[in-house]
Amino acid sequence: MIKNRVGIGFGTWAWGNKFVWGYKAETDDILLKKTFSDAIEGGLDLVDTADSYGTGKLFGQSETLIGDFLEEFPITKLKKITIATKLAPFPWRIGRNGLKQAFKESNKRLKGNLKRVQLHWSTYRYAPWQEEQLINGLGDLYEDGFIEEIGLSNTGPKRLNFLYQKLKERGIKIKSIQMQFSLLTKPSLADEKIKNVCNENNIEYLAYSPLALGILTVPVNKSPKTSTFIRNQLFRKLLPKTSELRALLGNIGKKYSASQAQVALNWVRSHGAKPIVGIRNPSQAKDAIAALNWTLTKKEKESLDLYREHCPINMPTNPFISP
Repeated sequence: MIKNRVGIGFGTWAWGNKFVWGYKAETDDILLKKTFSDAIEGGLDLVDTADSYGTGKLFGQSETLIGDFLEEFPITKLKKITIATKLAPFPWRIGRNGLKQAFKESNKRLKGNLKRVQLHWSTYRYAPWQEEQLINGLGDLYEDGFIEEIGLSNTGPKRLNFLYQKLKERGIKIKSIQMQFSLLTKPSLADEKIKNVCNENNIEYLAYSPLALGILTVPVNKSPKTSTFIRNQLFRKLLPKTSELRALLGNIGKKYSASQAQVALNWVRSHGAKPIVGIRNPSQAKDAIAALNWTLTKKEKESLDLYREHCPINMPTNPFISP
């Protein structure tokens, strides 16, 4: 059995990327609570969110809801899971203490359960002088005992190496890095370099959007309507050119009585990554948990690798990724 498990992402995007937290009625709140509880009880041991999930008056709403849900878990259960958030390096969060207040607010929303803080993206492309300051600020929080772990997100191999060495000089370890990774992300040398750095330094590789915004879950000859204009445009563009890949996912799934989502998640795990899957109802939580009960064969993994390499279309690259 592959050791790396599955985490859950709770944010403001639709499932396949991040969890939809905008709810309008008490019944929705109950559904979200049950979904969260089922996921944790089923063995999903990492909860990933961000302070920027929720805009305007709903800023931090994802963290607030998670904090409320965590209050009902016993301490013994809380010790077995990792609550992680990503702090956004907004332009007004300046200097070594730029994320200090943001951390305090996130930890308050999460009811003191925040274990890992991740820099949401590198500022190298637009404010390179800020990057070292911010990572040193997270190092200060670690040394002062406020957080147990530090992680990165959307950081290329050069900046990963740089930031890793900066913290290493202080005797601090980078625990994880979070990158977009799925059967529909374009294979790249940079991604392989990141994985090599992770393997050499025991850094956990977390894969967000492992289901490509849900595209990999769509059966062949199906064209579902999505909740937003942008997602509809993306589905119309990608679905026609991914039918062969999705057909293969379906065929492999039949062997294990598993969904396409389970196959796609296990492909991510077969590459040594931990998928952060968005869920919005108990059935999706159950599906993600079921993916832990089996693994792809070497032949199945290689066949999916081949389809990925020759896939005529890919997911858009995140513009925040640094070199």
